[in-house]
Amino acid sequence: MLIWWLDPFHGGSHAAVASGYAAHSTHRVRLITLSQAGGWRWRMRGGAVTLARLVADLSEWPDVIVATDMLDLATFRALTYRQLGHIPVALYFHENQLTYPIPPERKRDYTFAWINFTSALVADTVLFNSAFHRRDWLAALPGMLRRYHDYHELQTVEQIAAKAQVLPPGLDLPPLPPRQPRDPTAPPVILWNARWEYDKQPHVVMAALEYLAERGVRFRLIVTGEHIDPTAPDLIAARRRWADHTIHWGYAGDRQTYLALLRQADIVVSAAIQEYFGIAILEAIACGCVPLLPARLNYPDLIPPEWHADCLYADDADLPNALARLIGDLPRLTRYDWSAVARPYRWESLVAQYDATLAALVR
Repeated sequence: MLIWWLDPFHGGSHAAVASGYAAHSTHRVRLITLSQAGGWRWRMRGGAVTLARLVADLSEWPDVIVATDMLDLATFRALTYRQLGHIPVALYFHENQLTYPIPPERKRDYTFAWINFTSALVADTVLFNSAFHRRDWLAALPGMLRRYHDYHELQTVEQIAAKAQVLPPGLDLPPLPPRQPRDPTAPPVILWNARWEYDKQPHVVMAALEYLAERGVRFRLIVTGEHIDPTAPDLIAARRRWADHTIHWGYAGDRQTYLALLRQADIVVSAAIQEYFGIAILEAIACGCVPLLPARLNYPDLIPPEWHADCLYADDADLPNALARLIGDLPRLTRYDWSAVARPYRWESLVAQYDATLAALVR
């Protein structure tokens, strides 16, 4: 088959999934993308028009199209109906604009949530990156529809649910040798590999580190993730505060450096309030890190149930105690092969599921 992968906001995890699938699929996958430079709002508004123009000049039509959630798929299908109206389309939800948490000072613009809704309506199948994401979005959808005066069309929720599937993103990782046993006398290395942004709650993680420091718990620190605003006062203050503990602070320049940093860490911590899947956490687990995650979002589905008591904490207030407790339990927890948790999500394991899902859509 020839598969078109349409992504109007191509970067980060979106680009990683698209390029990872293209590299591993048994089919031909053509990426048709726009950069992130225009900003996600403009891409959701205007990307469909631009992508419709770009594909009009192509000489070979696909057997199936995959579009990401940043595309106004209803507009794209209308603009390309004569050429592509017979081609089945799958809509892939990396995130959505209905349940994505927003800062307290900002009001939600339901224009973008509505684009997600109409895109799902016109798609032949809707793919979510996790079961949590599917549940979360479908549960919130009736509330958005009821906001309006009449003709709420609530039956569309069941119509979308009937064609919704779960297809996790793949991890593109090289073979990783077994980790050497850690020195029990060395301070544990704590990793935080999320974006420095409100939805990842860096202040909660930094408060947990203060708790450790006040109690004399030794630790080292690796902070690697995208810094949206490198001049943010809280970011600068945290970097200064933990300078004496820091092995590395800042966005890793390349994939090899990033993975090497992950393999130095013992514990990966999250305090996120937005995580529809958790690629960065799984990458750290694949590299042998013990996870400590809030018992919310997709995290309970990522971690095997037998490890929930050790690796999931109740709420933000519980993180400091949970982190101290996990550090004390490291000799026991590091005996487990954590990389096995991530193994089913490697592209080598997942690509057949992607290929079969899209082939079934064509049939």
